[in-house]
Amino acid sequence: MGVYGYFIIIGIAIVFFAAQSVAAKRAKAEKMKKFLDETYGKRPGREYKYEEYSRIRFYFDRRKEKYSESIVDDITWNDLSMDNIFMLLNNTNSSIGEEYLYSLIRTINFDTASLEEFNSLSEYFLNNPDKAKKLQYIYSRLGRTKSISFFDFIHRLGDLDKKSNLLNYICAALAFGTIGMFFINPAIAVMVLIAVFSFNIYTYYKEKGRVGNYFVCCKYLVGMVECAKEIENFDAGPLKEYNGRINRLTGELKYLTRNMYLISDGTMNDSIMGIIMEYVKMLFHVDLIKFNSIVKATDDKIDMIDELYETMGRIEAAIAVSSFKRLLINEYGVYGTPCIEREGHRKYIEFTELFHPIIENAVKNSMAAEKAVLLTGSNASGKSTFLKTVAINAILAQTIYTVCAESLSMSEALIYSSMALRDDLESNESYYIVEIKSLKRILDKSIKGKKQIMCFIDEVLRGTNTVERIAASSVILDRLSREKTVCFAATHDIELTKILEQSYKNYHFEEEVVDDDVLFNYQLKMGPATTRNAIKLLKVIGYDMKIIDEAGARAEYFTKQGIWK
Repeated sequence: MGVYGYFIIIGIAIVFFAAQSVAAKRAKAEKMKKFLDETYGKRPGREYKYEEYSRIRFYFDRRKEKYSESIVDDITWNDLSMDNIFMLLNNTNSSIGEEYLYSLIRTINFDTASLEEFNSLSEYFLNNPDKAKKLQYIYSRLGRTKSISFFDFIHRLGDLDKKSNLLNYICAALAFGTIGMFFINPAIAVMVLIAVFSFNIYTYYKEKGRVGNYFVCCKYLVGMVECAKEIENFDAGPLKEYNGRINRLTGELKYLTRNMYLISDGTMNDSIMGIIMEYVKMLFHVDLIKFNSIVKATDDKIDMIDELYETMGRIEAAIAVSSFKRLLINEYGVYGTPCIEREGHRKYIEFTELFHPIIENAVKNSMAAEKAVLLTGSNASGKSTFLKTVAINAILAQTIYTVCAESLSMSEALIYSSMALRDDLESNESYYIVEIKSLKRILDKSIKGKKQIMCFIDEVLRGTNTVERIAASSVILDRLSREKTVCFAATHDIELTKILEQSYKNYHFEEEVVDDDVLFNYQLKMGPATTRNAIKLLKVIGYDMKIIDEAGARAEYFTKQGIWK
């Protein structure tokens, strides 16, 4: 068989494997479309690895200094278990979408027009789920980076040495020349080919070891531009407002899309075609040539890349919020669009049928609160959960313009909490020290800050003795009520309901004892609590009756005489 015969066989093999690759891609596409159809409007089932969060929150961490006056701080975020809220909302399929979404719900937005524009986009997707899913498919092809934030990568590119492509061009020329020799003298060509291949592969892996970690994100950068070009032509109601911006940005970044297939992200390496391409890259250095050209060009376009990133992220975040709205309709029958009062003199929040989105069959409550609320009730009656429910919805109202309620209106406010605190072993600080520091940050913000705040405090100063707790907490809470603050506080100290009755409105939760069992309905009621259940719960758990009777007798004696027996 002559040389031409070998080339014909190689050509047929390439066509066969290319067809196999196309068929595999089609099957993968159909599988993804089915997945998107089944997960829209459902609770995401994705499991997160711990290290993923450093990537997901990187975009927020880079922006939080700029928006420091409006962020949800780490204490509040952890108090409210907002990671769980984020995971419930995160029906995104790309790193851009989920990184933007995380930053979105950690930054209070005081711009009504911006909130309404975002809400208009999410409402459109809610009412047109087929178009939402088509866009989700485009984002799914972009996918997620693994160990490093895409936003981080872009800003790290500037730190890389700008390498010349001269050596890579020489290697490519040697490979082409050696292949050409097969038509002149195949025997000599084989000998030369071994030497050239050895040199090219050695220089390839030496340079690839220096920049290889950037290839996934470099591919992702190119993919973002390709994704944006598809969305640019997507006819979808309010999305048209984004088309002009996307068109301008993709035009400026079109250099990225030329020969973009040359930079592999590893997704094809399991296929025969992928293996062939890897050998082509080793011999001709085509991916290194493309990579160096991207590094050189990116420095001048970083602001445009950032703008495109934010534009693309905002669109996918709106799709995720539309999916969240559908989830609320399916499971709770309702969601609300808030009304936020700007620059007003009132300090208030009003809501009807408010609920916690994580809790299955959550009880709904209504309230109209001015200035300050003091919440009392028995153990496990629902005080802490109610505080978290109000706080979470106050954040969602001012970030994604959606609430888990029939209706909610409020004065604009930053959200702060002091709830799920614990001893700080690293700094050797007791619970009480941690608690008073947490409270001081709220008090300082209410006095010195420019914006009104809404704060949520659970079991005020629980880390110290009764007398000093009541004395100090009454003064702190009274001071908060006189600042530009809407304060929600929960306590077991019934004394506070009397001391603060002029500045705080009293609400409570209560229980019902049925057949030696304590039942809770979690319904909010006006006025201070009139029942206690700590000793009753000892009986439910199975404590000895002698302990229960003696504890009850001592409590009754103190209630009547004012001293401990």
